[in-house]
Amino acid sequence: MIRHLRAILALALAFGVLVAAGPSLAQTQRPLLLEGTQTVYQRVLTKPSALLRSAPNGPVQDELPAFQPLYVYAAQGPWLAVGNSNAGGPMGWVAAEETVEWRQNIVGAFTNRAARERQFFFDSEDQLRWLMNHEALRQVQERLLAQAEAGIIDGAEGIVAIEPEEFVNIREELYLMPILDFVEDLHPVNYEDVLLMQIASVPKEAARPAAPEDTGKGGEFDVGIVFVLDTTQSMEPYIAATQEVLQNTVRDISGTEIGNLVNFGAVGFRDSTDAVPDLEYRTKTLLPLTRRQDQTPVIAAIATTEVARANSPGFNEDSLAGVEDAIDQIDWDQLGVGDPIDARYVILVTDAGPKDPRDPNARSEIGVAELQADAEGRNIVVMTLHLKTSAGQGGNHAYAADRYRTLSRFAGREYYFPIEGGSRDAFADTAQRLVTALTDHVRVARGEESVLPDSEAGEDLLALGRAMRLAYLGATRGTQAPSVIEGWVSDKAVESPRETVIEPRLLVTKNELATMAELLDNLVRLGEQSRDSQDAYSFFGQVRGVIADMAQNPDRLVNPDTETLGGALEYLERLPYQSQLLQMTEDRWGQSAMLRRSVIDGMRQKLTQYRKWLFDPSVWTALYEGAPDGELVYAMPFDVLP
Repeated sequence: MIRHLRAILALALAFGVLVAAGPSLAQTQRPLLLEGTQTVYQRVLTKPSALLRSAPNGPVQDELPAFQPLYVYAAQGPWLAVGNSNAGGPMGWVAAEETVEWRQNIVGAFTNRAARERQFFFDSEDQLRWLMNHEALRQVQERLLAQAEAGIIDGAEGIVAIEPEEFVNIREELYLMPILDFVEDLHPVNYEDVLLMQIASVPKEAARPAAPEDTGKGGEFDVGIVFVLDTTQSMEPYIAATQEVLQNTVRDISGTEIGNLVNFGAVGFRDSTDAVPDLEYRTKTLLPLTRRQDQTPVIAAIATTEVARANSPGFNEDSLAGVEDAIDQIDWDQLGVGDPIDARYVILVTDAGPKDPRDPNARSEIGVAELQADAEGRNIVVMTLHLKTSAGQGGNHAYAADRYRTLSRFAGREYYFPIEGGSRDAFADTAQRLVTALTDHVRVARGEESVLPDSEAGEDLLALGRAMRLAYLGATRGTQAPSVIEGWVSDKAVESPRETVIEPRLLVTKNELATMAELLDNLVRLGEQSRDSQDAYSFFGQVRGVIADMAQNPDRLVNPDTETLGGALEYLERLPYQSQLLQMTEDRWGQSAMLRRSVIDGMRQKLTQYRKWLFDPSVWTALYEGAPDGELVYAMPFDVLP
């Protein structure tokens, strides 16, 4: 975790990078550089009640929002000339004492707290440590939580705020929690790494959505379940078993209010039709996800699904293409109705491993980690029912399990269900338990009894139901991060250090992400042309030429004077951040063909995800009115950084 945060801090600092500007004309003026750097801009965050003035100590123009990120264009005694953009010039002056220096573009994002308690923000690091080291931690925490819920926290213990009761999805409702400072330490409960972070908080100013009515399907908590079915030849008995599971479920909920709140869809997948045209399709929407009062079309769609008549090219199938379509093509937001599906589940059913992105028959170059991050960002849970049949022995099961475990993670838990021996009966039992547990999520939200006993559902599925309900309540009530505060919090739960509380993210602009994508695109292209060690050594000379060309575009934030690939993002070379890509030197690149292959593959997978985000307007937010397209921002998960 510490290493990851250093990496993010390094990237964040580097993302102020730009080639030194020319003459200081108003339209081309650039911010001041951080001391000791040649290409990293100075930035500050405004304190509450900071005032924007027309000149040092001049007339007040406006009161600035708390913790607004600003670039510093000039310093004159105790005054700073500041601007929203690194290219738009200064918009006025603010007193330096009314700002906080912000050397990184790192913000914190709350995780879903379904498996932990709400956490407190403390006025000082020492007060946070007081709670973490208390011998009666659980009892003290329970007392403080009870006081907070009763609204009688008096601040005696230094508490300045408490985490929201519901989950706030930062992708859907951007909020800023800049990380101002942090201390590395060991958690006193289990002696594992922990970060004590000083965080500021300010919700993004936006109208809160009206709470839905409690009657009718329009605003009630509901569930969407999309099966992603392997429809190749070996899957016929399992498709029939899936039909039986759905028949049982539909029979049980038909004619009830629950029946209106649990809806299904289905996607089929096979393999490359370019390689084997007789496969007929690579992916196919067997049934769209929509709200229905009559679920018989679901059963009919599965019943009429036929398996392929032709053999696939190889044992592994293009399951990632099927999952990607379930994420991207299924109408989770129900755009025609305006009431999004609340709890979103994708159930992958297959007896084969996924195509590796390097496989020429794979549709997409996106990797499982990037696909999982995209799904979780949209509040979609991917679950995998992996049929470990005898045909997959000899290494495929281990390969497939590794990939599917990564794909099937959500909120720190894993939803991978191996079916040993490919038993049809075991599959049917597991699928029935899973679907029943997911429909129980609706029953519990309505205050009804679950059909499945807790012991049979298991803690992971129970926690998942809590997580989805917290996300639903957060969205419908317009829950936001704590109002304007500044305080200390642990990145791990004080009572349960295995549970993450705050996930650091890199706040990138669209221009910055475009720079990352363009740089990776060029690195992949040039790297693929390196056929032998001699070509590999010439690679760096070509990279320098590409970076120099990119530097001519003021929107492409790169430093052309570099000895390593990471030098294009200058500040990385000054920090103890170990990255195969960013620390790559000319000698290391030329010496190892296997290392080159690994780095290129990783770049290609991340590049695919960057391009998806660049063209997805739903992930971008304006931090200030009138922000140009290139200045829109996204809180980017750190695990998809290069």
